[in-house]
Amino acid sequence: MANEQEQPTEQTPEAAAKEQPAGQQKTSGRSDRSKRPDRDGDEVPELEDQVIYINRVAKVVKGGRRYGMTALVAVGDRHGRVGIGMGRATEVPIAINKGVEEAKRNLFTVPLTEAGTIPHEVVSKYGAGRIIIKPAVPGTGIIAGGPVRPLFELAGIKDVLSKSVGTDNCLNMVKAAAKGLQELSSPEQVAERRGMSVADIFGKKVQ
Repeated sequence: MANEQEQPTEQTPEAAAKEQPAGQQKTSGRSDRSKRPDRDGDEVPELEDQVIYINRVAKVVKGGRRYGMTALVAVGDRHGRVGIGMGRATEVPIAINKGVEEAKRNLFTVPLTEAGTIPHEVVSKYGAGRIIIKPAVPGTGIIAGGPVRPLFELAGIKDVLSKSVGTDNCLNMVKAAAKGLQELSSPEQVAERRGMSVADIFGKKVQ
């Protein structure tokens, strides 16, 4: 009887010892999974965000008014990638975070010259907003209104001339500017569409 009672006591520590490595393997697997978002998000710290406009919206409901915040945010890396987004929430920080996430999903590439300006002039329209964007010589700086300036800065544009014609609504102005930047084409893209070389477009003679 004594021997039969000793066997369960000897097997119980062994079973507990076998369960510990299994638990360690599970925890190590979870730590590996937690590192995957960090690897996928290596490019996120390179992006900079800037709040362009914050607006308070009131909705009349039964019993009073319900206020909401709208934030227009621009995100870019100052090397040709930029995007805009708008977030809505009852609090300003939450609205800004939503705007940043939407701007990251709407990133697009702006073709820039070696001098840091745009390759050609463009006229863009969005809603009642109309904006004219022209390239500028080095040293000119960013000549743009308040809502559009952060978009050019985060895109990496150093010299540019712009003029807003029409509405003074910040949302329409910024979206018109973003639409104009998306319509820009580099000399290589134009040459590919025409089936020519870049030298032929600029009229250079190849000897």
